[in-house]
Amino acid sequence: MLQLLAPAVHGPRPPRHRFGGSFGSFDVGCVTSGGFCGILQGRFLLLAPAVHGPRRPRHRFGGSFGSFDVGCVTSGGFCGILQGRFLSSPTIPAFAMAARTIIIDHGSGFLKAGLSGWNEPQMVFPSIVNYIPCRENPGPSYARRRVSLGIDICHPDTFSYPIQRGRVLNWEGVEHIWSFVLEKHRREHEGSPVMVTECPLREPADRQKTLEIMFELLDVPSVLLADQLEMSLYASGLLTGVVVDSGYGLTRVQPFHLGRPLQPGGKTLEFAGQDLAAYLFKSLFKEDCNRHNLFQLETVATTQMSKCYVPQNLGEALDFRQSLPSGSDDSNAYQLPDGTRVELTPMQRLAPEMFFSPQVFDLQGPGISQAVVDAILACEASMHPLLTSHVMACGGNTLYPGFTKRLYKELMTDHFSSSKATMWVGSNRNFSVWLGASVVAHLSTYRSEWMTKEEYEEGLRL
Repeated sequence: MLQLLAPAVHGPRPPRHRFGGSFGSFDVGCVTSGGFCGILQGRFLLLAPAVHGPRRPRHRFGGSFGSFDVGCVTSGGFCGILQGRFLSSPTIPAFAMAARTIIIDHGSGFLKAGLSGWNEPQMVFPSIVNYIPCRENPGPSYARRRVSLGIDICHPDTFSYPIQRGRVLNWEGVEHIWSFVLEKHRREHEGSPVMVTECPLREPADRQKTLEIMFELLDVPSVLLADQLEMSLYASGLLTGVVVDSGYGLTRVQPFHLGRPLQPGGKTLEFAGQDLAAYLFKSLFKEDCNRHNLFQLETVATTQMSKCYVPQNLGEALDFRQSLPSGSDDSNAYQLPDGTRVELTPMQRLAPEMFFSPQVFDLQGPGISQAVVDAILACEASMHPLLTSHVMACGGNTLYPGFTKRLYKELMTDHFSSSKATMWVGSNRNFSVWLGASVVAHLSTYRSEWMTKEEYEEGLRL
C-alpha cells in the first residue's frame, strides 16, 4: 500500500528571506514546482530546468519578465515508524536549542538551507553560479573575473553548476554559495554550528575541503558532515527500510537496517532530473538547442512542471495521446517567441518514463523499479520482507504525477506479489534530506560526531 507520512508536529513555518529588484520581489523560501528561481545579484528570475512535477498550491508573481507560478511549500514532518511501530518526533534538548544549527543540503540542482527545528528550509534556490569579467580589470584570467549567484541575464552563457552528479567540480562556486547562505543566517544567529549534508560518492579529499572552507574561510564554530541518504531515512521516522532518492543529478537506492546502510545493496543510477531536461531540450528545439537560451530554459521548465507525468503503462498512454485530435488539448502546447503555437508530442508529455524505462531514451542501466529490487535482493534473505514493507520515495522527481503509484505497482505486480510491500510517501519528500538533518541536529546521540574548530586546528598541527 501507499502510506502517507503523518504531518509535522515539531515547529511552525519558517520566515522567508526576501529580495527585491527590477524583476520584482521574491521569497527564497518559495520553491517552484518543477522550475526554479535563478538569482541575479539579489533579483530572481524563472530560468532553470525543472526536477519535479506540479504537486503544490501556487502563488503567482508578475514582473517585467512576465508572470509565473511559484509553488508554495507545505508542512511535512517526522512522525514515522520503527519496524511497524510509530514514533513521535524527537524532543529537542536544551543544549541544542541554545544555538540553532544552520543546515545546508547542497545538491546538484538545488541548495536547501535553514535553521534546525523548522518544518522546511527557509532558503531554496538553484545551485548555479556565473562568471563575468570585472569592469575594473577586464580579462580572461582567473584573477580578473567575478563570481555571482544564479544567471546573469546580460551574460546568460556564463552560468554553470558547481556540483554535478553529486561531485564538486568547482569549489570556488561552492564556497561563494555557502558564504551567501551563512551571511543571511548569521545576521540573527551569530556563532551557530553548521551541518552540511554530503553525497555518498564524495571522496575523503572532498570532506577535508569542506572542513577547510567551513573552518578557515567561513569561520564556523563546529561542523557535522551528514550522509544525505541517511538523513532521508530519518526524515521518514524510520530506521530500517529502502531509501529511493531521485533528484537533479543522481538517482540512488540504499537499504538501511537500524540506521546503518547495508552496503551490498547500494545502487547509484546516473540519470535523473538533468537528463530529463536534456531530453526535452533536444526534443523541443532539435538543432537549435541551446541550454543557455533564456526562452528555451523557461520553456523546458514550464513543460516539466506543468505538462509531464509518469504513465502507468507506456504503450497504453502513447495510444491514448496519439488518438487525440490535433488541438483538442489546450494544455498540450507551448508558444515560440514569434507567437507560433507548437504542440507537444506524446513522448514529450511522458518524458518521466525515463526513470522506469531508461533504454527507451538510450540511457544505460536498469530502471528505478529494477534498481530497488536488485538492492533488496543483494541483502540477506531474512531482511527482504522487512525492507520490502518499508520503501521510502524521496527527491524532487518522485513528485511527478504517477511516479510513486507506478513504482509501487511494479514492485508489487512484477516482483513482490507474495509479500506485503509498503511505500512511504511524505508530502515534503523533495526536502527529505534537509528535514532529516533537522531532526539529527537535535539528537544528543550525535554530539560525538560534531567537529569543533579547535579539534580541526589540533588535527592540522598533528
